[in-house]
Amino acid sequence: MKKIELLAPAGDLNRCRTAIRYGADAVYLGGTHYSLRSRAGNFSLAEIREACAFAKEHHAAIHVTVNVIPHEEDFVGLREYLQALAAAGVTAVIEASPAIMALTREAAPSLAIHCSTQMSVTNAAAAAYLAGEADIDRVVLARECTMEQVEEITHGSPVETEAFIHGGMCVNFSGRCTLSNRMTLRDANRGGCAQSCRWAYDLYDGGECITGRFPFTMGSRDLMAADEIAQLMAAGVSSLKIEGRMKTEYYVASVVSAYRHLIDEIEDSGGPLSEARMKIHRREIAKAQNREVCAGFYEGWAGGESIIYHEASDADVSHGFLATVKAWHEAEGTAEIVTRNPMDPGMRIEVLSPGLANREFTLASMRSESGEYLEASRVPMRVLTVPVPFPVMAEDIFRRADE
Repeated sequence: MKKIELLAPAGDLNRCRTAIRYGADAVYLGGTHYSLRSRAGNFSLAEIREACAFAKEHHAAIHVTVNVIPHEEDFVGLREYLQALAAAGVTAVIEASPAIMALTREAAPSLAIHCSTQMSVTNAAAAAYLAGEADIDRVVLARECTMEQVEEITHGSPVETEAFIHGGMCVNFSGRCTLSNRMTLRDANRGGCAQSCRWAYDLYDGGECITGRFPFTMGSRDLMAADEIAQLMAAGVSSLKIEGRMKTEYYVASVVSAYRHLIDEIEDSGGPLSEARMKIHRREIAKAQNREVCAGFYEGWAGGESIIYHEASDADVSHGFLATVKAWHEAEGTAEIVTRNPMDPGMRIEVLSPGLANREFTLASMRSESGEYLEASRVPMRVLTVPVPFPVMAEDIFRRADE
């Protein structure tokens, strides 16, 4: 079982650092142009250079999305942009246009070219064609592939394969959707998707509204492929990809950390884990969920159960993010923290630290910046000092422990 890359998303520089600190081997991000997540924070060239420097220090890599479906005007300045990415230290670009791939190979040959999932590669022949004609280095497989198809493509592909393991799933075929274009004039394949499939709709039969108690939605459940990781690794997939450039820093830390621990344990054991161990890993991953999840197409045809037909689909989601550590005071055995959600003395707290197993303690007390002991904290972004029975580090995360 070869060493596999864990590839994480980042919407801004802080989330990039967080992903790497919590175990990502590589991070993919978007610049201010040519990316399909125009509403993410996105990165200036100066920030991309800073991200590359941080990644190099931590033996990680930076991949940049240049995955728009380009119109004529999108090529203005593109050559210079690609050359700037190469000069910044970017390892790879993720692209969905053969024209952009050709320009990349000619203008910035040091950049590896990864074929985006937008190109819907679902067979080894397509991977071979793109490797021969567009000189790509990796193919990001369509999220509609079953596990059997992933194995067949990976074995038959002349280049590396990358597969999604967690995050949002487009209800259309690999993002080939025009709902947003037609309903909002925002081009889904040029960075402007309004996620119209997730809106709430009333359904009518003739003049009669038949929606019932809740409006109708047609967005897909999110992908959660923990149970498929061992198979993907055994198949020879080179990279496991987490979706979510729009997600929070807490989400990035929690999901990356959870999959890092799962992948490392599978590598150490040399194969699939016991059901008891998988249950622990699934529970850890679920702590960051904000939508209902499914295994996507990995287990075969994804039926109606993979679609969200109702509102309030996050009713059972944990909202346990409590605080981040601002500083650790060794002499006092206290941490200075910045709160995010309500905290009370006596509650059990779990600490998420890069590279370490999660640790728990009971919150004994809280002091405000003025030194006042508090019976409760209900103000977000408040700075508090709390005793912790073990050392923590700046940027560690406090969250509510399992009851």
